Amino acid sequence: MSEPLRDQPPAALDVSETSRLAGLVLDSVSRAVVGKREALTLVLASVLAGGHVLIEDLPGLGKTLAARSFAQTLGLRFTRAQFTPDLLPSDLTGSFVYDQRAHEFEFRAGPLFTGLLLADEINRTPPKTQAALLEAMQEGQVTVEGQTFPLDRPFHVLATANPVEYEGTYPLPEAQLDRFLMRVGFGYPTADQEWHVLQRRLARRQEAQTLDPVTDAAGLLAMQAAVETVTVEESVGRYCVELASATRDHPQVLMGSSPRGALALMLTARAYAVVAGRDYVLPEDVKAVAPSVLAHRVTVKPELWMTDVTGDAVVRSVLVQVETPGARESGFRRPAQG
Repeated sequence: MSEPLRDQPPAALDVSETSRLAGLVLDSVSRAVVGKREALTLVLASVLAGGHVLIEDLPGLGKTLAARSFAQTLGLRFTRAQFTPDLLPSDLTGSFVYDQRAHEFEFRAGPLFTGLLLADEINRTPPKTQAALLEAMQEGQVTVEGQTFPLDRPFHVLATANPVEYEGTYPLPEAQLDRFLMRVGFGYPTADQEWHVLQRRLARRQEAQTLDPVTDAAGLLAMQAAVETVTVEESVGRYCVELASATRDHPQVLMGSSPRGALALMLTARAYAVVAGRDYVLPEDVKAVAPSVLAHRVTVKPELWMTDVTGDAVVRSVLVQVETPGARESGFRRPAQG
């Protein structure tokens, strides 16, 4: 796999080629993670938008496999950090070690210096260690003993969390949840999908799965640059703002989405449109990504914690309440076929 790049401009890549590569990436990852094409599309859209993803679901549903598969198909250097209560910030960032031969301290980089980091069971480590990860996610750098070290690009975090295992966990601060562009869940497969998993395991005759790279670090940067060229018409942009604002006014919400949520909604919708093969954003793109982008930015009132009211339910109700921009208002028409 290729090394991450630093301060190198990405090669030119248009939207159609980016869409083609995205389709190849999804086809490849879908061979490993069966029956979760839509969830995988959301994860890829978040990566193409330059963000980080929190995969929250029950154990054994392919969270770790998905992260490793994306690293392989995107040609990124992959590291895994198992988050435990005794994990220290230096276990992630690295530390200074005394070199007896050179008679000086040298910095030895930790697992954060990678292309794609799997932060496994992120809510099992204390806030001090989570803060070290927060700086890397937001600033693209780490600070060790007063010295700042920039991370290479691209750098993405795919974190996993099991929602049912509360004992021995530390809730993620709202500030850190807000740094995740998306929160995605896979859910249980159907009976046929589960049988396909078994069939593929029998066919390959080994536990490990290896996927061929579709692109590399430079190619991913070029794909991300292509996403930046996607057009967002004003009415669609205002639609993102109205959705985020509506979560703040919802009667069941203690704290709604910040303006960062509206920005994340627009950025992810652009990447989702590229995966669909378009260089402009439709309101349908915004709707498709909204629950994964906004739900974890919504805090439900404490008196409703024991009910069915969740951040996801709030966002879905907001999608019904807020008027969708019309096709004429959006200023776009679908291209003629043939």
